[in-house]
Amino acid sequence: MRSQKYILLLATLLCTMNVTGQQLPHYTQYMFNDFVLNPAVAGVHDYYQIKTSHRFQWVGMTDPPLTNSISFYGPHANMDMGFGGTVYTDVTGPTSRTGISGSYAYNIALNPDMRLSMGLSFSMLQYRVDGTQLTAKDPSDMFIQGIVSTTYVPDAGVGVYLYADDFYAGVSVAQLLNNKLEIFEEKTGLNKLNSHFYITGGYRYEVDPDWILEPSAIVKATAPKQYRFEVTTKVEWMEMVWLATGYRFHEAITVMAGYNYDDKFYFGYAYDIGITDLRKYNMGSHEIMIGYRFNDIK
Repeated sequence: MRSQKYILLLATLLCTMNVTGQQLPHYTQYMFNDFVLNPAVAGVHDYYQIKTSHRFQWVGMTDPPLTNSISFYGPHANMDMGFGGTVYTDVTGPTSRTGISGSYAYNIALNPDMRLSMGLSFSMLQYRVDGTQLTAKDPSDMFIQGIVSTTYVPDAGVGVYLYADDFYAGVSVAQLLNNKLEIFEEKTGLNKLNSHFYITGGYRYEVDPDWILEPSAIVKATAPKQYRFEVTTKVEWMEMVWLATGYRFHEAITVMAGYNYDDKFYFGYAYDIGITDLRKYNMGSHEIMIGYRFNDIK
């Protein structure tokens, strides 16, 4: 019975990826961990930082998606550039994706208050399907039950990031190379890595010295025409505690909370409340973000 559920889950994942076009991990707290979406963010700040994200999706379902990532990035001490890297894993039942990437960014001043950063990333991806967890109904496919299929492909991404003290806007593209995959030496529904486009933006409005209101938005598009968008509103008190709520179009309502300790340690939590028919079979999705800020070097 467990194997049959895996077969159904794998088929559902492949179909979903074809319909929505989304092949990359999702992050509800995109506004706090924007480097994982845009390599141009490296070098934007005057300090290095490390951030981890842990997402537990569709809790209550059998072997739901689980995503973990860790990023480290910051500026060059003397020049207007930055460096960074990310490692992540995305696992669902018998399928998994692991990636490691390195990024470089260069930023320039457009005027005394505004800068533009441009970034480039290169990565290596591993796709893995564990056939020992699958049951083939067609006798001709019986061979997959004893095989663990692993594929490695290189990839790249680019991004630009416009920022000032009170606003930011970014555009980035992932999976530029559009590589093809072969699982079990056969083409599957995930045979091509489609380019993913991200548009992000936010504005920090100082209500008074203690309170800041920050609306933000993200649009995700996948070649050739699929897209999704999300809007979020965050309220921050004394740059220490924040609460936020958001809406992911036709998918979920999100609530978030976070805490900044001594301007060094960052903690964030997000809960997604599904609004599709899938909500009948799970208890929502959880996401935890932990970060640490090092001392300024510029």
